[in-house]
Amino acid sequence: MNILNYKLYYFLGIGGIGMSALARYFNHYGKKVSGYDKTRTTLTSQLESEGIPCHYEENVELLQKTLSDYKPEEVLIVFTPAVPVEHKEYVFLKQNGYTILKRSAVLGEITKQFKTIAIAGTHGKTTTTTMVSHLLKSNDVNCFAFMGGISKNYDTNLLLGDPSKSDTYVVVEADEYDRSFLTLHPYLSVITSCDADHLDIYKNHQFVKEGYELFANLIQKDGCLIVNKNVDNELTLPSNKLIYSLNLNTNYVVENVRFIENEAHFDVVSPIENLTDVCLGITGMHNVENSLAAIAIAQQVGLKGEQIKKALRSFSGVKRRFDYRFKSSKTIYIDDYAHHPEELKATISSVKRIYPSKKITGIFQPHLFSRTRDFADGFAQSLSLLDEVILLDIYPARELPIEGVTSKMLLEKVTTKNKKLLSKQEVLEHIRTNDHEVIVTMGAGDIDGLVKPIEDLLKEKIK
Repeated sequence: MNILNYKLYYFLGIGGIGMSALARYFNHYGKKVSGYDKTRTTLTSQLESEGIPCHYEENVELLQKTLSDYKPEEVLIVFTPAVPVEHKEYVFLKQNGYTILKRSAVLGEITKQFKTIAIAGTHGKTTTTTMVSHLLKSNDVNCFAFMGGISKNYDTNLLLGDPSKSDTYVVVEADEYDRSFLTLHPYLSVITSCDADHLDIYKNHQFVKEGYELFANLIQKDGCLIVNKNVDNELTLPSNKLIYSLNLNTNYVVENVRFIENEAHFDVVSPIENLTDVCLGITGMHNVENSLAAIAIAQQVGLKGEQIKKALRSFSGVKRRFDYRFKSSKTIYIDDYAHHPEELKATISSVKRIYPSKKITGIFQPHLFSRTRDFADGFAQSLSLLDEVILLDIYPARELPIEGVTSKMLLEKVTTKNKKLLSKQEVLEHIRTNDHEVIVTMGAGDIDGLVKPIEDLLKEKIK
């Protein structure tokens, strides 16, 4: 299959971060691209401004109008599992014999064409993917990159290369949901973590680990797996691997970590070339760990120490990943995508390390009823690290409610005394009428819709 042979590419769920990157990819090649999503977002508005029509209702008549100029064999339908199978447009397309592929299968076809660097992990993969992409792109390594977040350096989730050149790389975020990462064809792979997650799909942690073992064994014979020591302890992995850790006896290890003005400084012990006084343009111990994996990939590609150090210093991070949104003498505001107990723990712990004497207020929107049910105790334990806990109602995404699973249930498990359940409007009022030292918003749902209003409120308060 040549994935570029179609004339029209129609996306069901075009506003997803992975779907939108693919839409931009085909649009770059001059293909007709359009799609549906449930709601208009900043990202879909950007797609529309780039010439990709989007609509926001299940409308078969509108779909038929979009398809009318093309034969069925000229059309590729790309869909995400977040779209329910009873979706009216999906039903119509299936009944009328259109070629329908999951997002992961389309990405898998693209990875067949290039040397693929695939970065997986239940957390850390988006930042690591974006960091690797920046390391390569800023050093003129010819590469495409499909990132699971919006790079702050490039203000996009897609970087483009020249496919006509030899040794073209493609950097992809390898999504474990629905075992999507098993469609990829990696030359180099990273596994940052393999905690229990997506138990609505995997059922238990053992099946999660089996999925990651299958992914690890996809690497080509002359390739290499870069793996976190904690993952190596959990999984049975192929022998062509390099192991990294913060402070253990591994192939790659960090030493002498210090944080200076929201930047991380450290040294790296490497089997290829040691690095001294590395400065990472973002902060957080978890990001230092992510940078180790990125450094290992960069060295496999052939980058030298000074090239790596210069790129890491200029790395601005990813929107919604430990994303500083506001700073004043009174208040710091950070936004983060954390939606798993281990991610919450990493984010909150990093904030506490940077601001040990300040009161930290966390505003968290649980994502999925099933995840909240499966990890309620873990969420409560992580949230209890905060000085003040504010919960929003659970963001359901693709799920129907589960009896007894609510944010109130979760809040009752939190041991922090200063805790409350608020609506989005009440959150804004709470910020307006109270002084805060450090605010952290966390979650993978639509809590991002609060980011700009919170920023504006904080700016207004210092006038």
